[in-house]
Amino acid sequence: MSPIEHVWDMASELCIVENAGPLGIETRKWRNRHRFPRSKQPLPSFRCFSTSAFSDGVVPNEVTVYYQRGLPVITVPLPSRRERCRFTLRPVTSTVNDFLTDLQKEDKGIDRVSIQSTDGTRIASSTCIASLMNEDFHLIINDFVYLVKPPILEEVPSDQAECLSSVRARVAQLYEALHVDQHQLDTETRLLGQLEHLKEELAPLEKRKEELLTKAQRRSTALSWLGLALMGAQFGVLARLTWWEYSWDIMEPVTYFITYGTTIAMYAYFVLTRQEYILPDVNDRQTLFGFHKTARKSGLDVERYNVLKDNIAQVEEDLRRLRDPLQLHLPIKEPRR
Repeated sequence: MSPIEHVWDMASELCIVENAGPLGIETRKWRNRHRFPRSKQPLPSFRCFSTSAFSDGVVPNEVTVYYQRGLPVITVPLPSRRERCRFTLRPVTSTVNDFLTDLQKEDKGIDRVSIQSTDGTRIASSTCIASLMNEDFHLIINDFVYLVKPPILEEVPSDQAECLSSVRARVAQLYEALHVDQHQLDTETRLLGQLEHLKEELAPLEKRKEELLTKAQRRSTALSWLGLALMGAQFGVLARLTWWEYSWDIMEPVTYFITYGTTIAMYAYFVLTRQEYILPDVNDRQTLFGFHKTARKSGLDVERYNVLKDNIAQVEEDLRRLRDPLQLHLPIKEPRR
C-alpha cells in the first residue's frame, strides 16, 4: 500500500467514527466489508511547487548563474540525461545564439530552446551575453520554463577603474614588446613568399616582353635611319635643282613651302598626341607603339604584366617599411658627412 492510500484510509475511518455516534462500530465494519477496489500499480508521484510558480508554469531555482574569474557560469538541467551541466560564457564575444547552440550540442534531446524576458518578449539571438546578464530572463527548454536570476555585479570605483586601465595598458605594452619581433618575422615571411610567387608568375611574361621590346626598338632605330636617309636625299635633290637645273630664284619658294610644310607636320603631331615634337620622345613613342602592336599579334597580356609589376612594387614597399629601423626598434644610423 502506498503512503497516499494509507493516509486516505485513515482519514476515511476517522470521519466515519466521528459521525457514527452509537452506530460508529457498525459503520466501520460496513466499510471494512465493502472496501473499494484498489489498483495494484503505485500512484504517480507529484512534485511540490510554490503557488506562484505552479500557476505561472515557471520552474525557479533550477538554473543558477555565478561569476568565476569575471566570466558568467550557468548551470542548466539537461532533459534527456536528467543531469546538470555547467557552461562558461564569454560576455563580450559570445551571443545568445552561441549559448543555445552549445545547449543543443550537449543534449540531442533538446528540440526547442529559446530565451525570453520576464514579460514574455523573445530575446534576439544576436544579443551579447553581457546584455543578457543585466536582467532576469526565462530559459525555455522543450516544455520547461526556467527562471534565471543573474547575480548583480558590484560597480568598480572610479579610482580602481583608473588603476585597472593603467594595468591593462602596461600589459598591452608588455605583450607588444614580447611579440612584436615574432609578428614582424611572420609578416616578413608572408611578404617574401608573396613576392616570390609574383616573380615566378612574372618571369615568362618578362622574358616575352623583353623579346618584343627589343624587336620594337630595332624597328624604331631602322625608322630613324630611314628618316635620316630621306632628309639626306631631300638635301641632295634641292642642291641639284638649285645649282645645276635651276637657279636660287626659282628654288627659294620651293624650299620655303617645304620648310613650312614640315612645321605644319610638327604642329599636327602636337595636336594629335598632345606632346611636343622632341626627337627622343618621338623615338620612345614609336617604340612603345610598335611594342603594343606586336604584343597584340603575339598574344602577350600586357594588362596582366602591368598588374604583376604593380603588386611587386607594393610588396617591396611593404618590406622596406617593415625593415625600417623605426619599425624594428633599432638605432638609426646617422648619415656620413
